[in-house]
Amino acid sequence: MTPQLILITFLVYTTLLFFVTWLTARKSTSEGFFIGNKTSPWLVVAYGMIGASLSGVTFMSVPGWVKDTQFSYMMVVFGYLFGYIVITTVLLPLYYRLNLTSIYTYLEQRYGRASYKTGSLFFILSRTIGASLRMFLVVNVLQVFVFDAWNIPFIVTVSVFILLIILYTFKGGIKTIIWTDTLQTTFMLLAVILSIVFICQEINFSFSDMISKIFNSDSSNILVTDWHDKRFFVKQFFSGMFITIVMTGLDQEMMQKNLSCKNLRSAQKNMFSFSFVLVFVNFLFLILGAVLLFYMMSKGTLLNGADLIKTTDDCFPVIALKNLAPLAGIVFFIGLISAAYPSADGALTSLTTSFCIDILGLKKKNIPEVKKVKTRYLVHLSFAVLLMLFIIFFRSINDKAIIDKLFTIAGYTYGPLLGLYSFGLFTKLKVKDRFVPIVAILSPVICYIISTNSVEWFNGYKFGFELLILNGFLTFTGLYFIRIHKKNSLNKAI
Repeated sequence: MTPQLILITFLVYTTLLFFVTWLTARKSTSEGFFIGNKTSPWLVVAYGMIGASLSGVTFMSVPGWVKDTQFSYMMVVFGYLFGYIVITTVLLPLYYRLNLTSIYTYLEQRYGRASYKTGSLFFILSRTIGASLRMFLVVNVLQVFVFDAWNIPFIVTVSVFILLIILYTFKGGIKTIIWTDTLQTTFMLLAVILSIVFICQEINFSFSDMISKIFNSDSSNILVTDWHDKRFFVKQFFSGMFITIVMTGLDQEMMQKNLSCKNLRSAQKNMFSFSFVLVFVNFLFLILGAVLLFYMMSKGTLLNGADLIKTTDDCFPVIALKNLAPLAGIVFFIGLISAAYPSADGALTSLTTSFCIDILGLKKKNIPEVKKVKTRYLVHLSFAVLLMLFIIFFRSINDKAIIDKLFTIAGYTYGPLLGLYSFGLFTKLKVKDRFVPIVAILSPVICYIISTNSVEWFNGYKFGFELLILNGFLTFTGLYFIRIHKKNSLNKAI
């Protein structure tokens, strides 16, 4: 597949996206930008969230991961399902009862202003890093397979991609994203299914041959039973559960879409239906990973572009763009950008929302609509530049699967949010609000020290994604130590 054909595919798809944006963003207001005027159909939100949850990371990293970790990722996915149940039955009712636009407003009501700002800033840090990693994956493919051939610098490629994201989210916000996510989910799912079909045709596999080959090989191994291993199935399950709770339930981007539904019942129907479909979709990605592995084994030294495979993330693009027919390459690329755009546009919109409402207090202040819009535009542009700088930074450290990095970073940045919400929901204790930022900063630091020395301190134990649970527990414990004793409260009252 030539660089010219890849670029044409990218431009045609982006044009279609802008057309949908134009249809949905007309007469948009600040309320439409932040929560879609609470008129989003739950079925549309549920379907679109599949693409937003998976992103370019899932599209490339999960299939590539099968080479090293087989199907062990499914235990994380089963954990996701239980995490979504917690979100649907515990967090969504809380958010709707309090009528929140930013979910971090809850922290102000529960603890105080310092906790509120701390929670919002940890989200902003988490989402900025996570979204940058997801976007880097796609931009890097554009660079390697298109723009390197024309000697165009990476910074130019990043700038163009970010500019496109700015243009189609600038006005419509969440009102636009609900519908563009639907379009992108459709193309992404089609791309996965068609990619499996094309690769099986190349290696002369029928559907029954593929299923038999997968489940009679080591690739289909789901359970890792060695408790020392980072992929130990119990660790994977509970890590997946808590990853979902924090990266969806405590994440402004994902909850902003749910809060745009008409009412709580609609949002719950959205979450339940979406979570069950997501299990099947993730399994489909693992099947794709196994088929990619069989293809590489069948080709051996005849694999074109083998020198471009620096990490497992590179397996899928190299096979699709360098070895298969042009149609398969087009399908792959449309699937990739379909998976990438939802994570990029949603992140930029939610970061803008959180900063405007939580940090600047835009909703509380009596400011004219015109000034609110100008402020929102400025914040939107600022975050776009920040994301661009992070993407450039990640290019210099691309040494392992992006999804592995993503979950590891989430363990440190989302852990304090897990502790803050858990303490607020499961205890009635009050805390000394001014000390909450200290607890939230110390917890990840202590977590890092423990993780770094775990092999030596805990008889060979290696932390995996359950680092998030440890971080949340440390924050919870820290909050307990800065609680306000009842006697002190009584003295103050007197």
